[in-house]
Amino acid sequence: GSRIRNPRPAHRNKSGKQRIPTNTSRRIFSSPNQRTYLVMAYYELYRRSTLGMTLTDALDEMVTAGELTPTIAMKVLAQFDKFMNDALKSVETKLSFKGDLETYRFCDNVWTFILKSVKFDISGPGGDKSAISVDRLKIVACDGKAILGG
Repeated sequence: GSRIRNPRPAHRNKSGKQRIPTNTSRRIFSSPNQRTYLVMAYYELYRRSTLGMTLTDALDEMVTAGELTPTIAMKVLAQFDKFMNDALKSVETKLSFKGDLETYRFCDNVWTFILKSVKFDISGPGGDKSAISVDRLKIVACDGKAILGG
């Protein structure tokens, strides 16, 4: 039969104390040679944002200090994933950009684009407009319908 387990054992920090893992994907092993990932309810993309990294660091410190269990910390991160995805659905600011495509790839239902010389045009809900340029931009795009069953 199949069994479900975390893909990695608990992580240890420099002092050897347990800390929360950064990747929470679980796997189902149907056979030793076949690995199938369970569908997660929400992408974990925003954990790599400044807010997500700060939250992860704070939770890690609390787990290391014994103030939280790794299980509770993982539940907090799962809620963070959900709330970030939900919050970004209601953003009214519109953004358009134009640049030169340097690299693209499609792997595991995720597109990655690397652009150079990118110009952004931003328009806010109050009619505010601004523009900004960057030398390089990396975009990671996932099909939310594939994950959320829509």
